[in-house]
Amino acid sequence: MSLHAFLYGARVSSTLDSPPVPALDASARTIPRRRTCVLALPEARWALLATAAFLLALPLHFADAPGWTYGPLYAVAYLAGGWEPALEGLRALRGKTLDVDLLMIVAALGAAAIGQVLDGALLIVIFATSGALEALATARTADSVRGLLDLAPATATRVTADGEESVPVSRLAVGDELLIRPGERIGADGRVLDGTSEADQATITGEPLPVLKTPGDEVFAGTLNGTGALRVRVERDPADSVIARIVTLVEEASRTKAPTQLFIEKVEQRYAVGVVAATLAVFAVPLAFGADLTGALLRAMTFMIVASPCAVVLATMPPLLSAIATAGRHGVLVKSALAMERLGEIDTAALDKTGTLTEGAPEVTAVRPATGSGLDEDALLALAAAAEHPSEHPLARAIVAAARTRDLRLAPARDFTAKPGHGVTATVDGRVVTVGRPDSGLDTDTGTGTDVEGGTVVRVERDGALVGTLVLADRPRADAAETAAGLTALTGTSPVLLTGDNPRAAAQVATATGITDVRASLLPEDKVTAVRELQREGRKVLFVGDGVNDAPALAAAHSGVAMGRAGSDLALETADAVVVRDELAAIPAVVRLSRAARRLVVQNLLVAGTFITVLVLWDLLGHLPLPLGVAGHEGSTVLVGLNGLRLLRESAWRLRESAWHRPDGGRPRSL
Repeated sequence: MSLHAFLYGARVSSTLDSPPVPALDASARTIPRRRTCVLALPEARWALLATAAFLLALPLHFADAPGWTYGPLYAVAYLAGGWEPALEGLRALRGKTLDVDLLMIVAALGAAAIGQVLDGALLIVIFATSGALEALATARTADSVRGLLDLAPATATRVTADGEESVPVSRLAVGDELLIRPGERIGADGRVLDGTSEADQATITGEPLPVLKTPGDEVFAGTLNGTGALRVRVERDPADSVIARIVTLVEEASRTKAPTQLFIEKVEQRYAVGVVAATLAVFAVPLAFGADLTGALLRAMTFMIVASPCAVVLATMPPLLSAIATAGRHGVLVKSALAMERLGEIDTAALDKTGTLTEGAPEVTAVRPATGSGLDEDALLALAAAAEHPSEHPLARAIVAAARTRDLRLAPARDFTAKPGHGVTATVDGRVVTVGRPDSGLDTDTGTGTDVEGGTVVRVERDGALVGTLVLADRPRADAAETAAGLTALTGTSPVLLTGDNPRAAAQVATATGITDVRASLLPEDKVTAVRELQREGRKVLFVGDGVNDAPALAAAHSGVAMGRAGSDLALETADAVVVRDELAAIPAVVRLSRAARRLVVQNLLVAGTFITVLVLWDLLGHLPLPLGVAGHEGSTVLVGLNGLRLLRESAWRLRESAWHRPDGGRPRSL
């Protein structure tokens, strides 16, 4: 909806008999925060204990201290980090399956059995930490969904033949009539029967300003009523409200990632079975041909060590974790290694408008005194700001802020009144000043039309005579066009604009940012549908948004990025990454950084695979000394780890400046 459609609910009259009405401020638009403490998770506590014990033992081990000083610490690391995956692995065995976690426990115990306690402890710590991070991500997602449900009020005022009654929202039925008082949250999706007010529905549609509501208009559960009382007829069961459907969509979209996880589990299963079978064969076959027990056991343990996936694990994690650290230093928080990897796979970008491509708040973009008014720009702005000063409406705040930016003096206002949907009236310096929505059909030659420069036009009158107009607009972010160009260069296609705002407002932003594919007037489920349509075409979609209404699309997309400053809790928790300082230009940069990390992952996997293959063949076809096997295994692990740390360099982020406009999207020279 363009900004003129919001004018001009202001706030109720500031007369002595008017009760105070809660303002539609930013805090009212925030989802109640629920956050699980990290240490409340048992997986995190065990991983912390295992890591601490390992780090304490490590310097003692390298310092050749007596074994009794570090041996118990290693034992604590083994027990703390290994008991749970060992138990789960045994349960899996009862179900006739074998997973990599159990294989790691066996490899760790095997390493300890032949004196390589350090190798085993390292394996334990790596997998315990991974399990803790997975548990934390799951808990935080659940926190966000529960917080979203808290947006809907617990009770509503139902109008009956006998009067009014307060009932639980869950007991509401289609056809019920509700009374929504000023400042209350709306209890169910419905339609206005009587009354005029405005509703802050940014959590549902993403619209930056409260929307005028009159009889016949639709309202949504969980949105905040403004200054007037409304009578609303319930049109949807509370369980099927838009806010409830957002929760369902987030949960369903999260489950759509399961097939990828199933594929990984199949690979793990085959690898684990193969290594165990090969280890048993390496032990049993020599025994069958008369080898001594100790020699056969030593060969088998050497095989298990060199075949263990330590180097493979480190081949993947250091590049991705280094990329995460580098992105974090530049204000982009990527939540996991998997999220960082997925960012580099995208080939299509979809962007929300309000609060993402735009600032999400109105600004005065033009001040136009009327001919013959005797006012210049500063005088007109000061006059309007003085009348608007008592109002809490977002447009009023923008006008007052513009006056303060110019250091203008505001005269005191008396007899202030506000009429929802129309504007405000006040007495300033003894003259009646009215600021509000212009009537249709105004003379565009005087600059008083409703569509000047694509913004909201505010009419300023003094003693009933027009003295000028102000134009307000939700401006695109300064780096919006640069970001769109960067994403186009990376993906080869122009980004798609998905917004709940109206087509005219969407087209204006698209023109300013160079986006050609625009889809407007979308509810949350429509954004999800658009994302899934792109994915059915074989595309891997990056979605960027900030509001509750964007959360389902963030979850459904191949990768999701949320804007940090204005982003809702649910959007922040659902997204794979968060741009902390709302710098849009960081999004193409982190995508390119992810692609660099994925290239290093491939390099490392080749190195790790080569070492494992050579060492395994050496052990099977010849005689690989245990020290040499351990050296080769650890050497490959260190090599791939150091290679992955290359992305910690500052140049890994600066590559964006020279790479965005490369048509081939090739590798930056710095890497």
